[in-house]
Amino acid sequence: MKIYYSSKFEREYKKLSKEIKKLAEEKEAIFRENPFDSQLDTHKLHGRFKEYWVFSVNDKYRVIF
Repeated sequence: MKIYYSSKFEREYKKLSKEIKKLAEEKEAIFRENPFDSQLDTHKLHGRFKEYWVFSVNDKYRVIF
């Protein structure tokens, strides 16, 4: 699986704490193996973002794909 990061994502990611970055990297590894693993809480978005899916990093941060 090839993952592309937007420039906005890269800018915002740099601002995160080391703890959140570590957790995000762990979740990304799970995502690469199985995007619908139950640990990720993957679900489809609604409204204007209905063509996207999301998985949770923690209660505050999510990754849209």
